[in-house]
Amino acid sequence: MYKQKTLMITGGTGSFGNTVLKHFLNSDIGEIRIFSRDEKKQDDMRHSLQAEHPDVAGKVKFYIGDVRDLGSVRDAMYGVDYIFHAAALKQVPSCQFFPMEAVKTNIIGTDNVLHAAIEEGVKRVVCLSTDKAAYPINAMGTSKAMMEHVINANARVAAERGQTIICCTRYGNVMCSRGSVIPLFIDQIKAGKPITITNPNMTRFLMNLDEAVELVNFAFHNAKPGDLFIQKADASTIGDLAKAVQSLFGDTGTRMIGTRHGEKLYETLMTAEERLRSEDMGDYYRVSADNRDLNYDKFVVEGQIEFEDKAYTSHDTTLLDVPGIVAKLMTTDYVREQLG
Repeated sequence: MYKQKTLMITGGTGSFGNTVLKHFLNSDIGEIRIFSRDEKKQDDMRHSLQAEHPDVAGKVKFYIGDVRDLGSVRDAMYGVDYIFHAAALKQVPSCQFFPMEAVKTNIIGTDNVLHAAIEEGVKRVVCLSTDKAAYPINAMGTSKAMMEHVINANARVAAERGQTIICCTRYGNVMCSRGSVIPLFIDQIKAGKPITITNPNMTRFLMNLDEAVELVNFAFHNAKPGDLFIQKADASTIGDLAKAVQSLFGDTGTRMIGTRHGEKLYETLMTAEERLRSEDMGDYYRVSADNRDLNYDKFVVEGQIEFEDKAYTSHDTTLLDVPGIVAKLMTTDYVREQLG
């Protein structure tokens, strides 16, 4: 489906965008558009491509713009077939202190991308969300939850017009992505400092960047309008994750700093309510859209209404032990590069 097509990646200079390039650059895709607001990162990516992949670097085009600015989004979208929407503010503490910035990027920015995509007749859009959108307790998660509602609303409109398929993916912590804790641990160890731990009993889902791209690609190929896709993922405690990193890079001790603003004890990938309309697809769950309209008199349920009061959380999935976490860490390019 990608052959000679044009793929646009919003927030394309981030960890996800770089991994997409690794997967798609040598394929028969026609063009990849990197849309972001950071000219320095775009220039670094351009030079890296020219040095390391001179034969195919010409496939990648760079567009300076901001998802907050509908005009710049429209200008970059002419002739685009598919979109991976990854642009977002992702760090919990910064969104907690500047919640309106999260609103502008994560909610309004997403609405801008989807409006422009529908207007331009883009065929498919896959949006990236986070486990923090399920039962949100912080500003980042709340903005992502609202983003998912914006996605559903636009998916409904697009489906009525019969042109653009819009769907969403939701995943947990992506190891070694920008702002994640593993690079921080490694930097602290290499500086000879104790690593800082918030709460050793916290649990977090673990997936690598390649798995994030595979999830998006699975959604791309299997989505119906408004679908939400979730990858089944292993998890670990923060305490065991710290031990695993130290077993690879050295034990410099630990320092407890306490829970940061807006942090949860565990993460939820799928709510109990979403489980009612979910489909098990092997390595993934599909949560179908609720396509009822506002005329509820049309919808009648006979018999007993079943409800499974069990969400899919990082406390309830497979918890990796330290050797299992080490094996998972070694699947990331970043850790292997840091080990030399």
